[in-house]
Amino acid sequence: MVLATFPYRALLCSGLLLTLFPLGLQAQNRPASGVVSGTLLDGANRQPLPFASVLLLHLPDSAVITGAQTAENGAFRLESVKPGSYALKASVLGYGVLRRAVTLSGETAELPLGTVTLQPTTTQLKGVTVTAQRAAVEESLDKKVINVEKDLSSVGGTAVNVLQNVPSVAVAPDGTVSMRGSSNITILVDGKPTSASSGAGGNRLEQIPASSIEKVEVVTNPSARYDAAGGGGVINIILKKQKKDGWNGQATATVGTRDKYNGSLSLNRRAGKLNVFGSVDMRDANFRSRMWSDQQTVLEGQTLSTFQEGTNLRHAKNYSGRLGFDLNLTPAQTLTLTLQPGFNRSRNGGMQLATLRTAGETDRQLGSTFGVSENVDNHDASLDYRRTWEAHKGRELTASASFTYLDANVLVAQRNTSGPTGTDLREWQQDLHVDLRSWDGQVDYVHPLANKARFEAGLKAQRQNNNGTDNFLRQVGETRSYERLADRSYAYDFAEYNQAGYVNYQQEWAKWRVLAGLRVQYTNTQGEVVNGKGPFKLEYLNLFPSATLARTLATADQRVQLSYSRRLNSPNFMQLLAFPLYQDQRYYRIGDPALRPEYINALELGHQMTLGQANISSTLFYRQTTNAIQQLRRVDATATQLYGGGAVITASYNTNFGQALSYGAELSVNQPVTKWWRLTANGSLFESSVTAATGTESSRRTVSGTARVMNSFTPTPKLDVQLTGNYRAAALTTQGRIAPVSSIDMALRQRLFNDRAALTLRVSDVFNTQRQRSTAFAPGYEFSNYNKWESRVGYLGFSWYMGSNKPPKKIENQPQGGGGGFGG
Repeated sequence: MVLATFPYRALLCSGLLLTLFPLGLQAQNRPASGVVSGTLLDGANRQPLPFASVLLLHLPDSAVITGAQTAENGAFRLESVKPGSYALKASVLGYGVLRRAVTLSGETAELPLGTVTLQPTTTQLKGVTVTAQRAAVEESLDKKVINVEKDLSSVGGTAVNVLQNVPSVAVAPDGTVSMRGSSNITILVDGKPTSASSGAGGNRLEQIPASSIEKVEVVTNPSARYDAAGGGGVINIILKKQKKDGWNGQATATVGTRDKYNGSLSLNRRAGKLNVFGSVDMRDANFRSRMWSDQQTVLEGQTLSTFQEGTNLRHAKNYSGRLGFDLNLTPAQTLTLTLQPGFNRSRNGGMQLATLRTAGETDRQLGSTFGVSENVDNHDASLDYRRTWEAHKGRELTASASFTYLDANVLVAQRNTSGPTGTDLREWQQDLHVDLRSWDGQVDYVHPLANKARFEAGLKAQRQNNNGTDNFLRQVGETRSYERLADRSYAYDFAEYNQAGYVNYQQEWAKWRVLAGLRVQYTNTQGEVVNGKGPFKLEYLNLFPSATLARTLATADQRVQLSYSRRLNSPNFMQLLAFPLYQDQRYYRIGDPALRPEYINALELGHQMTLGQANISSTLFYRQTTNAIQQLRRVDATATQLYGGGAVITASYNTNFGQALSYGAELSVNQPVTKWWRLTANGSLFESSVTAATGTESSRRTVSGTARVMNSFTPTPKLDVQLTGNYRAAALTTQGRIAPVSSIDMALRQRLFNDRAALTLRVSDVFNTQRQRSTAFAPGYEFSNYNKWESRVGYLGFSWYMGSNKPPKKIENQPQGGGGGFGG
């Protein structure tokens, strides 16, 4: 029904994507010799307008003579122009169209126009004011920047909720972040590595409130500038940092249904050469869930079955802060120091009832309780330096050093509360302690060359030391004391060192732009599990080329781009260290020191065009993974026999085998339906295949995809409304399948007190449809799982803005998907 609202021209445009290449500039083939050049700026803030369309029209018939797209600094250059009188037309979504008369005389070889400005458009319609803002998606050769500040669908949430609304990105219920079906991604915060890297959302993302995020950079096919790790892409979360003069700030308080509370305060003061900024954020929330799982296996000719069902309550408390300053040493030099402490205190507890069944025997039922306490301290510190040259525009030197300290203690406690005679009712505990320290240093240099060329180079070094213990404890009798079981307790040491260097060369001529680079990366990983598998060491040196080629087409304001990169996915310490981590009494995961990196070749073809007021992006992508790291589930026969009574004990582990392929397409449309209603739709459709887990099976294939439709309304000058629908099709795993899931979210914001405040109401998953169903199969083994978490939540938030800080005027320009080829 939503698609029916698309104007006919938008539907027609999506069909034209299939005939992309025949489209071209209908330029007039006239002998010419002149050049018209200039720089296009935002008339309101004097910022460059990249990738805007600039055309030169013949007078009086307005035939297109030539055209170009502005560079990242707003510069444009129209070549091969015959002397005469013309009309210069400049346009970009969200701004008024500029039309200016220009004359190139026979004596003038080049006509420099200097700065040319476009004004943001404002339209009055029956008391409804619609103000267009700078586009929510900004494209460049190596990344896509998505401005999420106006997105209301994450109000009261964290960085996890923000990423759920970013095109090409999906977030699983356990916090795992993936892009186009791959969880092998790198997550950065302000360009710095975090403990959330490699797709594991973890506590770091939960400690970042959505209100503190300004934008998200999505790099679907990274250039040589980025670490080679993260074959699925790179996500960089950029936090807000005011730089306006005087005191500015924002205070926000949000309350959610069933005991969910959020509060944040951010302040900054800029005076002269010094800008001081800081923030404090708090989150205290309870979430409930219910689940069931069913596992069956055949062991020594007997069919064993374990059916579990239970309820769960997770109480998460996160406290985080941020303090820093920017110091302008000179007009060309800036120094920034940032400190970010974070604390996570979470409790997760519940009850389970397990039915254990052995063929031909009486069923056994075991009741149990479990509790997981997480105490995680995550502290980051960084120092950044930036140097520019006034006499040499575009020349830049940046250097950064960062340090991360993570201290985590996770205690998993389980107790059988009922069962047959002789059942051990004592409590068992697994106490895991992680002590991680990470150092990171990087230097980058950019040097502009003649003829619109640019050279870029950089060096990076990173070291991580990780030590910890894993103690298995058993309650002593009926007392509250516990004894340590030495044969089931472990200690580990893990260290990883990375060193890399890269070069990039970028060239622009006429309608073509090219970016080519090469990265050299060395990795040294070593570790040992005391009382377990002995020491291991991995060492490898690799070359990682990348290239991007872009072509501007003046017809319908189009751009096409082709990119390639080679990447790798190195196993993390949890995948390498061989000691068991129990999720419940009958399921654990374990690492394997024999695991090796997987390598990825990624190719993307992207296309973007503006047709009227519609902005349309599309991407074809292909990813090949060799020596693929696959996650498997197996029956632990020894543990199953020791437990007895029909219980099935399983283990999750990773291994290298075969290859994985993924290829498909993404499409997005950003289209104003009326002057008070904007529709943004994006989706992907792709086929994935993985090598089967055993040699007796053929490779597994499935067609999957995602879709998101956002309606943004402005019914009154001060009221903004969003209605968003999300759908994720069934996904393939190495051994099974994850069922499809969908949801609808609703949000509205009312600006108050002359834009000094805003009141926001959001309801997530209005129809309570989000849930996870999955299945897995292996020879002689079947597994199915259901998990329904508390997804329908209402949030009411109030924000107060101080100083010159104001709420975003409108929300009509929303994140749009597709165009991954433009993400580098």
